[in-house]
Amino acid sequence: MRGALSGWDVIISGVAKAVQLILSGDPTVLQITFLSIVVSGTATLLGALIGIPLGTVTSLKQFKGKSAVVQVVNTLTGLPPVVVGLVLYLVLSNSGPLGFLRLLYTPQAMMLAQLVMVMPITMSITISSVSAIDPDVREAAMSLGASPLDETLIMLNEARVGLLTSVVVGFGSAISEVGAIMMVGGNLLGYTRVLTGAIVLLTNQGEFAEAIALGIILLSLAFVVNILLTILRSKFAGTSSYTASILVSPAESRSA
Repeated sequence: MRGALSGWDVIISGVAKAVQLILSGDPTVLQITFLSIVVSGTATLLGALIGIPLGTVTSLKQFKGKSAVVQVVNTLTGLPPVVVGLVLYLVLSNSGPLGFLRLLYTPQAMMLAQLVMVMPITMSITISSVSAIDPDVREAAMSLGASPLDETLIMLNEARVGLLTSVVVGFGSAISEVGAIMMVGGNLLGYTRVLTGAIVLLTNQGEFAEAIALGIILLSLAFVVNILLTILRSKFAGTSSYTASILVSPAESRSA
């Protein structure tokens, strides 16, 4: 009973410490939080810029081995972070093929590790979202003489909520990742230490209140992102005039 109470005391102390750190504007906490957002945000953006187009092409095009490609992408969404970290460590180390770039133990290496984790997630959700669109939408666009680019834009517009979800899920995966970024980033204070790495270090040192405080900050970031997702989903949900305008314009041009 005593141990349970002490555990609750640690949690309560952690909550109080989190409020104190946030309100006081602790420079170390702000630096760690800012770096977490920059690293994860950059990796998510790059993952979306690569994963969404690849996922769209994979979904819309028919080619030999498509099923195998989809299965591989879905499998890569479950990549073990420590395996990603190990491979990138060997590749980026001084004796590795990319050692000359001197990226090991830098924020750029952490971004690369998170990009490897995020891109399959973004691509997989994009494939599912685009594939779930009613085939009649594409057939209508083709029958009305829409160009291949217009067809793709129509499909992306119809899948906009799913694409948004892929970005948010990718960001959540990136900012909560710890194994790979610690292996390639080194968890160096003031340079490559992010929230997840700091939480692990503080826990190992027995500084549970501080670790819980940073954990609350990390959860708060995830909460804010999910609120933004909810707002954007409600804004983008429903019938869009964009698709309708593209579908109507070829017919109008013909009648003219």
